[in-house]
Amino acid sequence: MAKTPMSCYTPLSTSFTSVVSYHSGWNILTEEMSRNIEKSLKEGKLLEVVCVFRRTVETVSRTQVNIAVTGESGNGMSSFINALRVLGHEEKASAPIGVVTTTQTRGSYSSFHFPNVVLWDLPGLGTTAQSLESYLNEMQFSQYDLFIIIASEQFSMNHVKLAKAIEGMGKRFYVVWTKLDRDFSTSALSNEKILQNIQENIKENLQKEGVWEPPIFLVSNLDPLLHDFPKLRNTLKIDLSNIRCHGPLVMLSHICEKIINDKVNSLKGRLSTEHVEDILGIRDADDLGKCLEAYRLLFGVDDASLQQVAHSMGTWAFEYMTIMKSQDLHTLCGGDWKMKFMTCLIMRAFLTLFRYIPFLGNPVIHHFRFMRHRRILELVAQDTKNILMKILKECMLST
Repeated sequence: MAKTPMSCYTPLSTSFTSVVSYHSGWNILTEEMSRNIEKSLKEGKLLEVVCVFRRTVETVSRTQVNIAVTGESGNGMSSFINALRVLGHEEKASAPIGVVTTTQTRGSYSSFHFPNVVLWDLPGLGTTAQSLESYLNEMQFSQYDLFIIIASEQFSMNHVKLAKAIEGMGKRFYVVWTKLDRDFSTSALSNEKILQNIQENIKENLQKEGVWEPPIFLVSNLDPLLHDFPKLRNTLKIDLSNIRCHGPLVMLSHICEKIINDKVNSLKGRLSTEHVEDILGIRDADDLGKCLEAYRLLFGVDDASLQQVAHSMGTWAFEYMTIMKSQDLHTLCGGDWKMKFMTCLIMRAFLTLFRYIPFLGNPVIHHFRFMRHRRILELVAQDTKNILMKILKECMLST
């Protein structure tokens, strides 16, 4: 059976295991930052973790991203780069264009519309090399983070080969059709029908070769503010953030998860050997409401801490409370079947009877208390992970 191809277009918000190749080699987290995260999480100081997240995001936002503009010669790649940068062809900083093939070697361009981004204007496929493999090597495809495949007049087999090669590298790419003005002026069909035909032709050619459908934009290089250009720029800004942030996001999430898991295991060990009252600083280990408050305080997800974090993030605390199972005892027991079972009326009556059984009663009650506390601990820890992930994503999206 043919294997369903994996998409390079899984949104960052839904997956951390996308096949897209991001800057996995970037190591923007210093040892000091790692130590600060560990110390803050151990002490239950989420606000300090947020500060580390923000410093990481500031570093990430300045990372250079390389975008390759490729296609067949004569498709308007240099003109597209000028249009994307909203530059006229006559301006000094514009990419050179011409009736004949102009781009013979790679050229790099920047734009204040996309800070810390280098747009690489590549010679068209077939201009400098005899084979696709030679072209990919000569143009150093491995160094780019995102590709824009330019087409006009037709979406040829060369375009499909480029798309397939880029997808095979696990890189994200767009297809941009650049000469809508000419298409509209030379065809008897309605503009709507022309747009539909172009889209369908591109999709069909890619599907025939098993290439996953990428974002497709239909534009005119002569009108850089019309057609799909605004949509293209918005999509590009989102993807630039994803490319920069995906690696650090995965790294930070793994670090936080390990630290929290270590903290949970340490507390479980103490629960089996020490008095709960001593660990949590409470009077009654069977007052689950007070115990829950103490566990939340240990992990820094108590109401006061969440208020501070929300204020720092410019949002409301209920944004974090709504994703918590452990916001209060009623919600905790109602949302978790294990806690519901361990706090039900029948179970409480059963434990009351055990109090009157010599020698056997205390061990049973102690074990049952340990099980309840362990479950509360696990649920509060999971809520902490979820809140940290939400904060981390919000920090990344602010870039």
